[in-house]
Amino acid sequence: METNETFEQPIAEPGIILTLEAQSYLRESGKWASFLGILGFIYCAFILIFAFFAGSIFSKAAEVSPNSMSLLLAGMGGFITFFYILIDVVYFFFSLYLYQFGDKIKRGIMFTDTAHVTAGLGKLKSFFKLWGILTIIMLCLMVLAIIGFIVIGIGAASMMNK
Repeated sequence: METNETFEQPIAEPGIILTLEAQSYLRESGKWASFLGILGFIYCAFILIFAFFAGSIFSKAAEVSPNSMSLLLAGMGGFITFFYILIDVVYFFFSLYLYQFGDKIKRGIMFTDTAHVTAGLGKLKSFFKLWGILTIIMLCLMVLAIIGFIVIGIGAASMMNK
């Protein structure tokens, strides 16, 4: 005798449910993130303006300087401009990720839209990933600088002993 039993799968419930308090924290975090993102964009504009004028500033300083450092100052204008534009690009992405996190979290909480909350948390992940990568790069540069200083110090000490 055959029995035809059908087993019904229960509907899966989400693993995490955000309480009203958690939603309030996310909404407030979103407001601050949006504010900091917009402020970051404004700072980026100031950094970019300074970067474009850095070459002129160093050229003028070279004209005014009567010593041999004037050639060095004039040549550093392009490097300083490049360096500040590089800093500006990195800072822009920090500001962008913060702003996008804030915007998406606020919308997600306001309209109870899981997709927006998920996208917002993805932008927060990108922010911290960028921060982590930049931290690793800076640590590596510091280690290389320390090694370089040690090698230069040893070389200078050996030159003095001769």
